Amino acid sequence: MSKKINRATPILVTGGTGYLASWIIKLLLDEGLCVRATVRDKSNMEKNKHLIKLGDENKGSLELFEADLLEDGTFDKAMNDCELVFHTASPFKILGIKNPQKELIDPALKGTNNVLYSVNKTSSVKRVVMTSSTAAIYGDASETTNKPLDEKSWNTTSSIKNMPYLFSKRLAEEKAWEIVKSQNRWDLITMNPGQINGPSLSKRTDSTSIDFMLSMLNGKYKYGLPDLTYPLVDVRDVAKAHLLGAFTPNASGRHILAVDNPLSYLEIAKTLKDVYGDKYPVPTRNVPNIIMYLIAPFMKIKWSYLKNNLGIKPQVDNSYGKKDLDIRYMSAKKTILDHAEQIINDGLI
Repeated sequence: MSKKINRATPILVTGGTGYLASWIIKLLLDEGLCVRATVRDKSNMEKNKHLIKLGDENKGSLELFEADLLEDGTFDKAMNDCELVFHTASPFKILGIKNPQKELIDPALKGTNNVLYSVNKTSSVKRVVMTSSTAAIYGDASETTNKPLDEKSWNTTSSIKNMPYLFSKRLAEEKAWEIVKSQNRWDLITMNPGQINGPSLSKRTDSTSIDFMLSMLNGKYKYGLPDLTYPLVDVRDVAKAHLLGAFTPNASGRHILAVDNPLSYLEIAKTLKDVYGDKYPVPTRNVPNIIMYLIAPFMKIKWSYLKNNLGIKPQVDNSYGKKDLDIRYMSAKKTILDHAEQIINDGLI
C-alpha cells in the first residue's frame, strides 16, 4: 500500500529518550521537521536533557508529551494530526529478569496494543514504522545454519520461560500485524535490527546496548567472553532505515537490518584491543565452553541456549531491506570504534 507522508504534519516518536529513538528524532530534526516525542516524565531533566538540547540545536521543532505504555489512550494527545508514527518504545532486557510477564511481555504487548489502538482512533495517521528485532525472526543461532533466515521467518522457539525478551519481541510484532490487518487506512512497516551498537546521543548507561560496550572496556569481561555472535548493525543505520521506511511511499513489510559480516564478541574485543592496546582491560580470549556450562546455572542461563548458540554464527538474509529501502551499512569496525569513542569522550569509563 503506497503511502506518501506530508512532511508538514507533526511526526510522533514513542519512547523518545531511548538509544535508537533519540537518533530517529535527531535525523527528523536535521530535516527541519516537526517532531513529537513521548517520555514517561517530562520533569525528569536527567533523562530528557539530551532531547531538549537536540530540539534547541536543530532546525526542526521538538515537543515532549507524557505517555505510558500500560495506560489506555495515553498516546492520543501526542498523536493528534500526525500522519506518521514511529513506535520504538519497548523494554530491552536480557539478564536479571525476575518477572518476565511484568518486565517484558506486558509493556511490549500492551504497549503495542495501546499505541496502535490510538492509531486506529486517529484519522490522520497513514503509516506506522515499528521497531521490532531479529529476535522476532529467530530464537537460536542454530536455527539459521541450514540457510539464512529472511523476513518470512518467525521465532517459534522462545517462550516466557525460554529467552522471554525474544518472546516479547515476537508477540509485539505479531500483534501489530494482526491489528493493521483489521483496517485499510494506515499501513505498517517493521524494522528487525540485530544487535544495535554505535554512539549514543546521551550519557545514560541503562541501555543494554550501551552496557555491552561499557563491559568490553571496564573489565567486566577481562577473564574472557562467551563464544557468541549476533547480527550487528549501527544505531545510525537503524535510525536511517526507519526514516527510509517512513518516507519511501512503496516501502512495505518487514526488514532485517544487519551488516553482511557480523563480528563475534571476541572479534569486537580484538577491534578495540588493536586501537586501545592495554589502556582498557579489553578481553583477549573466549571462556571455554565447558566453563560456560558450569557457570550458566548461577547466571540463570539454560544449557539449551548455550548448546544452540555457542560457537555458531547466525545467518540472516538482509537483501530485502537493502532493496526496499536502498540502504547501505557502515562497517562493523566503524560502529564499534565510534561507540567506544563516544563512551570514552563522555567520561563513562
